[in-house]
Amino acid sequence: MAGLDYYDAPTHPLDVTTSRVRVGLDLDGSLESLGNSMTDLADALTQSGECDLVRFRTRSSRQSPNESRVAFRMLWAPLWRRSRGPSLDDLLAPLDVIHLAGLATPPTKKTPLIISVDDLRPLREESRIHQRIAQLRRAAEHGATLVASTVTASHEVQQVLGISRSQVVVVPPAVPTVSPTTQGRDLVVNITGNAEWFLSLAPELIQFAQSQGVQLVALTSTGVGQRIRQSGLNVTVRARSEARAALADARVVMHFSDGARFPSFAIAALAAGVPTMARSTAINRELLEGAAALVDSDDEVTSVLDDVWRSDPRRSIMIAAGRSRAIDYAPATAARAYAALYRDVVRG
Repeated sequence: MAGLDYYDAPTHPLDVTTSRVRVGLDLDGSLESLGNSMTDLADALTQSGECDLVRFRTRSSRQSPNESRVAFRMLWAPLWRRSRGPSLDDLLAPLDVIHLAGLATPPTKKTPLIISVDDLRPLREESRIHQRIAQLRRAAEHGATLVASTVTASHEVQQVLGISRSQVVVVPPAVPTVSPTTQGRDLVVNITGNAEWFLSLAPELIQFAQSQGVQLVALTSTGVGQRIRQSGLNVTVRARSEARAALADARVVMHFSDGARFPSFAIAALAAGVPTMARSTAINRELLEGAAALVDSDDEVTSVLDDVWRSDPRRSIMIAAGRSRAIDYAPATAARAYAALYRDVVRG
């Protein structure tokens, strides 16, 4: 359970005489361009009927009548960024466990906290943010359970924060549901924190796209998009907010990432039936091996891309394997794992 394998339901049976777990879920934690993964998790938990859910937001206003209001939220937000300020117990209905995933980690008096750590960039050397490290370390010292999205990420969280394996569990986030891609033509590259790798390979990818008479599309942040435009490369830049539209037009997806975040777009591509390529990194081997084409060196990128693009037998195998793998990260799957975690945390 503790940071070595994916979290799974406990082997001992749940006491049927026990009332359902009351869970508070913060919807202000999603990092996804495809949609709010916390909302998808909340909807899946509600549909499962495994817990009584209270939805709330720590950083933004209510967006639905089924969300609870947090009194004086804007006033407390700066304190909550440092795991200080008023207890969340006093601002919400009575709960058995509270699940947070964003930058706000308010303290609680008695209610156990679960904190999903989906973005590792603030913990890394090149962009290390002391406040985030201190915040998570303080929460762990007060008994919070931290949730990493992969086994690889859990090791990094333990090392940086200096906490024990028993305080970090592994539950992949809910990957938003996408429609199947049926007529995709573009070569779509998803860039998350690895712009230099893309820029070094861009001339080869542009040449390949031109030989096929298609667009090379870069789905990336505003800053990286500006760099690409200024380079003069023949690349169509699309904002992350256009992720669904880009995926609907993709024949092949290439995932360029530094491994700091869960590769939701790559997994969504598998779910949509789009053959996907990525570097053979630890996190990609953990999540994508057997379903995506992983490359060990830059020298083989073009040859693998050509095969994935042209070979109908290989594409058929990859599409079937990708859709099967994506089920492991669907909202319903994440909901089952989190519901088991909630019950175990409440048991103590």
